[in-house]
Amino acid sequence: MKTEPHSSRAASHIEISKSAILHNVRTIQRIIGERVGIAAVVKACAYGHGANEVVQVLINEQIRFFAVHSIEEADRLDQSFPGLPILILGYVPLSHLEHAVSRSWRLTVSSIETVNSLHEAVGRAGKEAYMHLKLETGTNRQGIRESQIPAFLDAIAREPRIVLEGASMHFANIEDTTDHSFAKMQLERYKKMLAQIEAQVGRIPIRHTASSAASLLFESTHFDMIRFGISLYGLWPSKQTYLSYLIARKENSLLKPVLSWKTIISEIKDVPSGDYIGYGCTYRTTYDSRIAVIPIGYFDGYDRKLSNLAHVLIRGKRAPVRGRICMDIFMVDITHIPEASLQDEVVLIGSQGDERITVEQLADWAGTINYEIVSRINPLLQRVIVD
Repeated sequence: MKTEPHSSRAASHIEISKSAILHNVRTIQRIIGERVGIAAVVKACAYGHGANEVVQVLINEQIRFFAVHSIEEADRLDQSFPGLPILILGYVPLSHLEHAVSRSWRLTVSSIETVNSLHEAVGRAGKEAYMHLKLETGTNRQGIRESQIPAFLDAIAREPRIVLEGASMHFANIEDTTDHSFAKMQLERYKKMLAQIEAQVGRIPIRHTASSAASLLFESTHFDMIRFGISLYGLWPSKQTYLSYLIARKENSLLKPVLSWKTIISEIKDVPSGDYIGYGCTYRTTYDSRIAVIPIGYFDGYDRKLSNLAHVLIRGKRAPVRGRICMDIFMVDITHIPEASLQDEVVLIGSQGDERITVEQLADWAGTINYEIVSRINPLLQRVIVD
């Protein structure tokens, strides 16, 4: 495919399928039922897909919250979508609590210092603070232990403008295994702690435990809301999650990948047999070769570990990476694609003709997970909503 020289799209860009996003969110809503809300997780630049672009697609859907990690991410979204319902999943510095309260952003809290600081923040902001208490059930990241519950509830009770709106937890081992005994143990711990809390303060309005994997596999984790992250973007949390779902439901086309990553050929050169390509002389040609230069590198998120391993798509054919991935460019062999020419479209992730390169393939080549491949795509690259 030849890239149009006057196209409004940048030479290197990310395409975001509107129809795929809507398919995924509507599919999960059908699975969980209308009673259960959805927090669309758009942290980390919406897992590399572009937070503004994803919110723009979902703004008219029945989304309870848009979940981010930090107050900085919340601020960026608020600039584009004032009044957007935001749940902050990560830590908010004490000095920023008043700002968060003033915007009515929901706070994930697992620190008694945060609760105590909210006493002053609600007074200065003149508004209620909506808290989602994070419970520790076995992940040992954020979270309060069962023994800490009385102290937290006492601190919350001293300030009536602190609203205990939610109680959450995070599974430690629900994705990386087909043995879900640890996840079930965590869920029982959560239920026990939740019962202890609700015995003192009444029913918590929004109880949420489910990540994408839990949402897809276990109805018992749905409660009042799920946090739909990686699978919102059409990616399975892991091979084990996919296998577990396939065995249980016999459905292998549930999700639709949202992201394609495209660029162009920026230069073509003839390299004689026996010459080296790239830094470190890690690849040496064994025949007279035709090499294409690709204007993408590890700064853009194309992992250096893909050197001499990955393929790209040009004219519907696979072109192998030759030499090391550089900061801003890398090289591929197009000797077997004689029709390839300058500014031809190059697909790094996605389809071209009958060929497809998936996020999972790149993750396997790079020795990592699909989460890392997409979330590390440079935010400076243009995101374009298609179809």
